[in-house]
Amino acid sequence: MLAFLGLLTIVLLLLLVITKKASPIVALILIPIFTGILAGFRGELAEMIGEGLKSIAPTGIMFVFAILFFGVLMDAGTFKPIISRLLRFAGNDPVKIAVATAVLAMLVHLDGSGAVTFLVVIPAMVPIYDQMGMRRITLASIVALSAGTMNILPWGGPTIRAATALNVPVTDLFNPIILPVLGGLVAVILISVYFGKKEKIYLKPQTLVVQGEGSSGGKEQEDLMRPKLFYVNIFLIISAILALIAGWAPPYVIFMVAFVIAISINYPKVEDQKKRIDAHAKEAMLMASILFAAGCFTGILKGTGMIDAMALTVEQILPEQVGRQLPLLTGLVSMPASLLFDPDSFYFGILPLLASTAETFQVSGIEVGQAAIMGQMTTGFAVSPLTGSTFLLIGLAGVDLGEHQMKTIPWALLVTLIILILSILTGVISI
Repeated sequence: MLAFLGLLTIVLLLLLVITKKASPIVALILIPIFTGILAGFRGELAEMIGEGLKSIAPTGIMFVFAILFFGVLMDAGTFKPIISRLLRFAGNDPVKIAVATAVLAMLVHLDGSGAVTFLVVIPAMVPIYDQMGMRRITLASIVALSAGTMNILPWGGPTIRAATALNVPVTDLFNPIILPVLGGLVAVILISVYFGKKEKIYLKPQTLVVQGEGSSGGKEQEDLMRPKLFYVNIFLIISAILALIAGWAPPYVIFMVAFVIAISINYPKVEDQKKRIDAHAKEAMLMASILFAAGCFTGILKGTGMIDAMALTVEQILPEQVGRQLPLLTGLVSMPASLLFDPDSFYFGILPLLASTAETFQVSGIEVGQAAIMGQMTTGFAVSPLTGSTFLLIGLAGVDLGEHQMKTIPWALLVTLIILILSILTGVISI
């Protein structure tokens, strides 16, 4: 009975979220409460929800302050000198332009927002591609691959969701795959070099004038710039990332402290600080609310025993050899799964079942989570029709969705496979 109700919970979540009959927040809260009552746990639901919220609180706090931290540094123009130098480096060479596009997208995506990345990178690079005679589809593909691979970062949406669903520290999930992810980023650079060489046949006999500053954001944006604090802000970013990887403190502590330092140095006036927080509050709170709703979902599924019951049922059906290869199989299908499942339905509905099933075969559930973030809404997020960011990308670049998918999907799958293979070679994913 519990296995059936668990399956019903997941199926209802998938149906409501994918068909957009309910928002992820509503579905994540109401559906498990409904099935929990059917399972006879009416009196215990509040305690289960409380336990789920306790487990998710550190991750939710980390995400909020990570968004605020990187948002403040973006406002201060921390990356503007880097962007300027990248554009000057690109010059009239299609290969350098392609590489500069990839590096720029990776840098801007440090804040984990696909929308911000596309809004900054695409308008800055479109005039250059047009004047050089390079195809915009190449621009869209490079940006998609770069932002997608960077989306595996600890504060990226998919990794945050995976850690939440598995109830593990985000550093436990991400740190072991640092080298494979770096390998994936190198692969994106090499793919950009290949794209740049291919673009030479489309060149027009024009001379490119690179201003190197990108489009102006108006007087208000200029007033926010803090060019004299460039090196201080870069030091803050490097220090926060190193502290996160080294595990010197819990991630939420690192980003809380980093944010406070960043906003105090760049915007010492209280009124300015309030405005900067307000500017990024919508994005931070939207994701945080989804995470806390997921705490309700996972708390009930685990507290009622539905997850364990489903895992035991699958164990009885699944051949042992297949069960032991669940991390590998998850990695192989993770990128194509971006075309079928939105991140909330996959990470909160599918992943816990896969991880619990793997553990019944004496395989680490964390490995399943690590394999999932190698493609599901990471390398695959900017080609998925289930995310608004994809349509923002193709809209800004002026390309067709089908054309973008045909060009980008094979390369996104290749990057995922490279990360997966490197993870196997380094012993992170067992086979």
